[in-house]
Amino acid sequence: MGVRGAATKLHISPSAAAAGRRPAFLPFVAVLLLCCASYLLGVWHHGGFASPTQSPAVSIATAVACTTTTSSSSSRTTRSASPTLDFSPHHAAADDLLPTSTSGSSSSSSAQRKTFPACPVKYSEYTPCEDVARSLRYPRDRLVYRERHCPSASERERLRCLVPAPAGYRSPFPWPRSRDVAWFANVPHRELTVEKAVQNWIRVDGDKLRFPGGGTMFPHGADAYIDDIGKILPLSDGSIRTALDTGCGVASWGAYLLSRDILAMSFAPRDSHEAQVQFALERGVPAMIGVLASNRLTYPARSFDMAHCSRCLIPWHLYDGLYLIEVDRVLRPGGYWILSGPPINWKKYWKGWERTKEDLNAEQQAIEAVARSLCWTKVKESGDIAVWQKPFNHVKCKAKSPPFCSGKNPDAAWYDKMEACITPLPAVSGADEVAGGAVKKWPQRLTAVPPRVSSGGIKGVTPKSFAQDTELWRKRVRHYKSVVAQLEQKGRYRNVLDMNARLGGFAAALAGNPVWVMNMVPTAGGNTTTLGAIYERGLIGSYQDWCEGMSTYPRTYDLIHADSVFTLYNNRCEMESILLEMDRILRPEGTVIIRDDVDMLVKIKSLADGMRWDSQIVDHEDGPLVREKLLLVVKTYWTAEDQEQ
Repeated sequence: MGVRGAATKLHISPSAAAAGRRPAFLPFVAVLLLCCASYLLGVWHHGGFASPTQSPAVSIATAVACTTTTSSSSSRTTRSASPTLDFSPHHAAADDLLPTSTSGSSSSSSAQRKTFPACPVKYSEYTPCEDVARSLRYPRDRLVYRERHCPSASERERLRCLVPAPAGYRSPFPWPRSRDVAWFANVPHRELTVEKAVQNWIRVDGDKLRFPGGGTMFPHGADAYIDDIGKILPLSDGSIRTALDTGCGVASWGAYLLSRDILAMSFAPRDSHEAQVQFALERGVPAMIGVLASNRLTYPARSFDMAHCSRCLIPWHLYDGLYLIEVDRVLRPGGYWILSGPPINWKKYWKGWERTKEDLNAEQQAIEAVARSLCWTKVKESGDIAVWQKPFNHVKCKAKSPPFCSGKNPDAAWYDKMEACITPLPAVSGADEVAGGAVKKWPQRLTAVPPRVSSGGIKGVTPKSFAQDTELWRKRVRHYKSVVAQLEQKGRYRNVLDMNARLGGFAAALAGNPVWVMNMVPTAGGNTTTLGAIYERGLIGSYQDWCEGMSTYPRTYDLIHADSVFTLYNNRCEMESILLEMDRILRPEGTVIIRDDVDMLVKIKSLADGMRWDSQIVDHEDGPLVREKLLLVVKTYWTAEDQEQ
């Protein structure tokens, strides 16, 4: 009746309004009461009011309850604040290997929750886009079958289960100890210990794997090999920060470069050298599954200061020099390419390589010819190592074969085919200018404005907004550390994934911590140009479509950060498919931080609670009135052995 009366009075005539002001006050009161009632109804609908004793750091903005408990004597559901999550690892040593219970609650709320079963044990190392069975359907020419070939979205091809850890899995050793030792149970493979025994790559020592730092072309260890490179190149002055290691093996080159503040992206195919990239990641070294075949590498143009091949067995001289042309695309102006192994120093090794002098000499001459056609300069050949340098610009480069590419975006590298043409460098005003702009030396380049930003090459990003973004992520990481105290503990996290890196602000804010961050720039949304700026900051990353699997092994990352990923992919693919992929690449007892709108987080949490994840929604760094919240997740410990019991 009150609402109807108010509606009547809102339409009174002008003469009545002039006669007196007391009736005009009633509509105002009615509207005010209606608004208050609507607000209270909305608060009640979203979970009631926050407890006054709840900690501000883990409050749910008075609107979202993290857990529900159902009384056994009544069907009425009561809501309670989430307990503090335990982010500490508990399975780093033998006496800690107590399996966490994964049995569901007997409450009605658990019965209604969607749960995901464990996959069979045979899927413990499942990599969906490099699956061996699927790969064999594709051509073997130029190793096309070892490229990414992801399952379709059909129910029949995609796994809808949780990939189990192998029996006896333990938390990896903290860095830097992990560089040299890992648990055998985590990567239970002996193939490389036998096949590469002479090269001293890896050996089994009881329940551990040891990595002596050897390699095919560095029998005296990776450190001594890098010292030899340092006699040719400036490795210690900060001018070289990002490196690419093709055919990386167990990534010892990249592992030992880290002590020199050089960050290498190491890659190798999933091939007969079983689990080499998995070994690298278990060591805490950046690596991905990848191969030079027919597609461009998933990095933008002008990314790396240095590229390297140590007996990587890539036929650089074949296919019109296509693979060297691709290295040229991803090298920064003035960047270096290092080659050791066949055919370099063939006069010394030709008998051991079981090839003729003529064959090896012809191969080296062909590689030299391709390098000259790219306008590279040979810096030096010393012993087993040869080094070339890419020009700083193309002012004096008059290449005719291969020709310069025309029209194609040089940064496009998501299933884009390699082409036998030179990627042109940005125009310059003089022969002494660095094409695209010079970057600062490390560590200044981490926070300096990237040339792609200062030149206006990234739509919507200015030097001012870049500086603001850098400061914003410092603030956000400080907040993360207040709600996940283990972020302050050295050694708790090593391998970190940022699923939506934008300008790399999250990774930059973690600089100084003993972690490395893989900065992924999603192909959805259209703004992939930021990955080039990430590399100009001295960080590494790749393109990724999160509707597909990532080119990495299970249990790769200790910490996953997902900023607005689910909003970005809303209506593009299923939320549970992304969550299952996150679970696959997250270590047992690993952590996830998801930023998104509160309504989206509630949906995510409803699925996450059926994935053997412990989760909790907490406030935004600016307080409870901001709709964006954080979903904190800890993946519980369980293994294939637990599943069988």
